[in-house]
Amino acid sequence: MDVDISRIQLLTRVLEGQTDNPSLVDQVLRDSGLSRSEISPPAQVYSAHNEAQFVRHACDAVEDITFGAQAGLQFSSSSSVTAYISKYSRDLRQVMENTTRFHQMIDPSIAFTLRVSGNAATIEADWKDATFSRYHRRTEFMLFAAVARMRALTQVTVHPLQMRFQHEVGQHAASYAKIGGFPVEFGTERLEIILSLASLDLPVPTYDPSLRAHLLEYGERLLAERRTPKQKTRAKVEGLITRSMPGFILQAEDVAEKLGVSPRTLARRLNEEGTTYREVVDDLRCDLAQTFIKNGMNLSEISYSLGYADQAAFSTAFKRWTGQAPSSFRKRVDHPLHPG
Repeated sequence: MDVDISRIQLLTRVLEGQTDNPSLVDQVLRDSGLSRSEISPPAQVYSAHNEAQFVRHACDAVEDITFGAQAGLQFSSSSSVTAYISKYSRDLRQVMENTTRFHQMIDPSIAFTLRVSGNAATIEADWKDATFSRYHRRTEFMLFAAVARMRALTQVTVHPLQMRFQHEVGQHAASYAKIGGFPVEFGTERLEIILSLASLDLPVPTYDPSLRAHLLEYGERLLAERRTPKQKTRAKVEGLITRSMPGFILQAEDVAEKLGVSPRTLARRLNEEGTTYREVVDDLRCDLAQTFIKNGMNLSEISYSLGYADQAAFSTAFKRWTGQAPSSFRKRVDHPLHPG
């Protein structure tokens, strides 16, 4: 699953601006499975999974979980067809309608829906590939980038009424509101940006109806020719498990039933991809546990969220995964050791 190359180029520039150590940026790229040559011209796209890893490792490198949000707010433009359709739209309402229709061409992992009620407009995000919902830092990058894009297109400092995330960040929540200049809420039911109705009427200064009509026609043609990426069995399994949380982890038999296959067929397909159901569950739990700790959640909340009977069971599993107790991992995250 690929996304526009302009995103990683922005992330790299922002990271370079936050550190005086060029080798650190190269290390983050390597840790993310990328290299300078892979994100330089003539490259046009790169893997969304690599992007998620980059944002995560960059946050660790600068010891600031808000890095993705900060970088997102610096996003201004891209060279995608969808971006050009928005550039030549009449107002922010048309921009949002374009996003609803064409965003899958930029990033097929997530879809946006514009909902207008009597007193507000809501841009609701829905994961089409739920494996990406575990990457909280990338999610923050994407939603803050959406606000930055609104500001760039309208040339007005748009202030959402609220931005909402499904994950928790504990004591860090206030930092996100300070970065954006608008209320940001965590632990909500939906992933969304709420705007005033008046915001939808903000004009786009670069509006060109004839160019927009031409690009819309071209975009529809691309959309008709586009094939939906086929998800691997592992991705489908991770998505179902993620949606069953917090507090519950689906059994393999339940997942097989939801996928419309027998448990034996599910096991065979996962084996063909080099894994097992137990390994998928452990990997997801381990990954989320570390993210939750960095988010500032307490261990009892994490234990419940990941479906453990008690904190002791979670601590035992965490030590098996990482070789250290969750309390030790938290201390290392809260008080990193700086060489020299």
